[in-house]
Amino acid sequence: MNILVLGIGQSLRGDDAVGLETVRLWQQRYPQSTSRVRLETNELPGPELLDLLEGMDAAVIVDAVQSKAPAGTVMRFGPEELASFKPEAGFAHGWGVAETLQLGVLLYPGLANCRVTLIGIVGSQFDMGAGLSLEVRKVLLKAAEMIEYEVGGWLESGIK
Repeated sequence: MNILVLGIGQSLRGDDAVGLETVRLWQQRYPQSTSRVRLETNELPGPELLDLLEGMDAAVIVDAVQSKAPAGTVMRFGPEELASFKPEAGFAHGWGVAETLQLGVLLYPGLANCRVTLIGIVGSQFDMGAGLSLEVRKVLLKAAEMIEYEVGGWLESGIK
């Protein structure tokens, strides 16, 4: 079984780094799980996201999102929500993960077999050189626990 855990974000743009930081925290806290999956971080996602998903049975992607919800809100988007994603919801990078996945399934039908879960964390500051906001920093552990829940379930069930 091939599982990818991917943190996305720009390390020098405030809350945009939350995907990177969450995956690093998960890696530290759950070494038994991290040794059984492919672990990646990516500062500038784009079409290479599709290459990372090739051959994977499942993936957890962690990224900052922009939303009307309060900063620090942690959201889970399963495969069904990602398939019906509307661009007005907004990712911190503009053209985001959901749009890339939708395009990828059209271009590479085999990607439709990869179960992707997105853990999105609402950010508030994306300024160059800023660190994570206090609201976002407070939910890093919760988001790392969500990764472990997803990965643990897939490892136990063999992804059905």
